[in-house]
Amino acid sequence: MNESYRHIETQLVHAGEPLPRIAGAVEMPIFQSATFEYAGEGSYHDIRYLRINNTPSQTALHDKLATLEGGAAALVMASGMAAISTTLLTVLSPGDHLLAQSGLYGGTHDLVSGEFPRLRIERDFIDADRRDSWAALLRPNTRAIYVEAMTNPLLEVADLEGVVQFAREHGLISIIDNTFATPVNYRPLAAGFDLCLHSATKYLNGHADIVAGAVVGNAATIESIRHRANHFGGSLDPHAAFLLKRGLKTLALRVRYQNDSTQRIAEFLAAHPAVVRVNYPGLQSHPRHARARRLFAGYGGVLSFELEGGERRAEEFARRVRIPAVAPSLGGVQTLLTRPATTSHAGLPREERLRLGIADGLLRLSVGIEAPEDLIEDIRQALS
Repeated sequence: MNESYRHIETQLVHAGEPLPRIAGAVEMPIFQSATFEYAGEGSYHDIRYLRINNTPSQTALHDKLATLEGGAAALVMASGMAAISTTLLTVLSPGDHLLAQSGLYGGTHDLVSGEFPRLRIERDFIDADRRDSWAALLRPNTRAIYVEAMTNPLLEVADLEGVVQFAREHGLISIIDNTFATPVNYRPLAAGFDLCLHSATKYLNGHADIVAGAVVGNAATIESIRHRANHFGGSLDPHAAFLLKRGLKTLALRVRYQNDSTQRIAEFLAAHPAVVRVNYPGLQSHPRHARARRLFAGYGGVLSFELEGGERRAEEFARRVRIPAVAPSLGGVQTLLTRPATTSHAGLPREERLRLGIADGLLRLSVGIEAPEDLIEDIRQALS
């Protein structure tokens, strides 16, 4: 890393950018080419080819993301789920066992619960808040432990320090999905995690116009993941790589603004008589507020809440809001409202959703960069 790039704001703009600049261009060009001239490469995985994840548009992102997360290497892929599945299928083999946090994102939950058994990979879900219960689930074939920085949609904050220590004590690979926190609010590798994942579709890109994923870690493991990804074919195309790199440059500005706006909206909702419950780690009422304050530089741009009247009232509220788009996904410049029971966690049986605390009427708000005063006024009229 260039020693001049000590702060994340500078890293976001300059890390990974080619020097000297290509034809003097201040912005790196889009290399809209799938194939490149042979230059004597001796390995299949070294041949310059878009699917091999080693073309200029991709490697510039690899360098930037590795710098941001403080890792030795990084890899971008075609989606967050491509990054998650390829990473897990690299560190796990048939006959292995995974410990995974209860209440994972629905797509990850479906992967480890629905697909892994067919591949003879076993898993147990842990209460990530109760470290004293994890050892009982260990097996001789346990290889990794997987958690999220903040869970979707309940914004739970696991005992992340305990996860790192537990993994070291038992020789496990520690993996974290850092999508909700971003490197602006939390640096998992500096905290001791082995691998850090992102759905780059969300905050890293920030503009809701691409789908992408990323994994960051030590060089040897990332290279193994890249080899697996080369066979699976989930590479990121040049134009999406350009948009992701462009979006990253404003990440710190966006996330810090969203931290502040979401805190204000959460406090407004928590004080409103029509609101039964607000899930946001920035609130002192959050059961893990003290932990979040110790771990994170900010509490993120997503909250969830429940209203008096349950599902019927939630649907009415969604019809009445004017600024938020009622749509899945999160992390963009637009504020988005969704009901997780019908989107991110629709694949879970209702009984399982309710057991996890995801009620039919739960609403999730991803706060964009609109003025918080306008958003609060809009929420106020929708609640009235």
